[in-house]
Amino acid sequence: MPKATLKKLLRLRKQLLKDAELELNYVVLVISSCAIATMGLLNNSPAVIIGAMIVAPLMQPLRGVAFGALEADLQLFRKSLWTGLVGTGVAIFLSWAIGRFVNLPPSEFSSEMLSRTQPNLVDLGVAIAAGAVSGFAKIRPRISDALAGTAIAVALMPPLCVVGISLSQGFFAASWGAFLLYCTNFLGIILACMLVFVWGGYYIETEKIGRALGWTFALVGAIVIPLFWSFWTLLAEANIRATLKEVLQRETITVGQQVSLLRAIEIDWNQNPPEVQLSVNAKEPITPKQVREVEEFLYDRMQRRFTLVFQESQVREVRGQPPQTEAPETENPGEKMPPQSQGGSSKDISNEKAKRMRPLRATVVEKLQWSTLKDSRVGPGREKKSYRKTEPGAK
Repeated sequence: MPKATLKKLLRLRKQLLKDAELELNYVVLVISSCAIATMGLLNNSPAVIIGAMIVAPLMQPLRGVAFGALEADLQLFRKSLWTGLVGTGVAIFLSWAIGRFVNLPPSEFSSEMLSRTQPNLVDLGVAIAAGAVSGFAKIRPRISDALAGTAIAVALMPPLCVVGISLSQGFFAASWGAFLLYCTNFLGIILACMLVFVWGGYYIETEKIGRALGWTFALVGAIVIPLFWSFWTLLAEANIRATLKEVLQRETITVGQQVSLLRAIEIDWNQNPPEVQLSVNAKEPITPKQVREVEEFLYDRMQRRFTLVFQESQVREVRGQPPQTEAPETENPGEKMPPQSQGGSSKDISNEKAKRMRPLRATVVEKLQWSTLKDSRVGPGREKKSYRKTEPGAK
């Protein structure tokens, strides 16, 4: 882009001096955004944390620091740096006071807090990209609407709140990680803004550019070393976690066949050896002997010791029984009618009933014949009885 005119340079300097004013509005916004972010971190609420990022005014003085360093403008550089440091100090102190009041133990820190204690190279990339957008929005006022999204992407306030909360509980490892993330965002934004200002032609002397950029690159390079180590460790842990899951599910009977994983494998790398948390569903309890055998198998397979901890949930299968068909009632309680549901029709049932009645009829006929024969042998003087069917109406 063509070099900016002196009039544009003076107008930009005037705007940056105004943004660097340590006034009541700036202090109120810092306090309110810090309180919102701290409550959101303690409550593990991403929506509340995003609201605090939009309110936080910490990005405004950083552009003044970048332009003041680029132009060797000591007044702008000192004023902007002081305003930024005051906002940083107020945020850490206020979050420390809230942390002491709530007294949340480190073991109960939320995932939103812990995620800001392990910065890596990805965070530096995000800070540089967001800083470039912020600097470009300053020299191109028509896209100033993008500043809210830039503030969300960089997130300067939440790391400071994590620093204060961690210090209040004596969790110095987490406070150092969160402060490293804040420094990463701080330097990334300044470096990106300086590069955008140079690209946009907002500079006076070319000789001053190399010196300012050299010091900035040196400071960024100093924090790249721990960020690269953290990024490399993150990749190594991800590979180990994926390999561990594959080996457990495909090459062991205990995990591959007898149980099913409920959620992703969690590894506590602070333990020695690392502790692997496995939440599983199991139909039969897992014995300590099985766990020990799996640990030995992992050592032979991966040449590394792990402590396995199974969080077991018992599974019991319960199934419904088919409904029972009741037999229909018959005239004779001692007899059972064949159920019609087994394929018999009403005609078959009538035939079966007739067959059962035939022996009864034969018995009655046999008794009648025996009585007639007895009566035919009676002596004289006795009346002979006969059994005849009397027609209706006969006398």
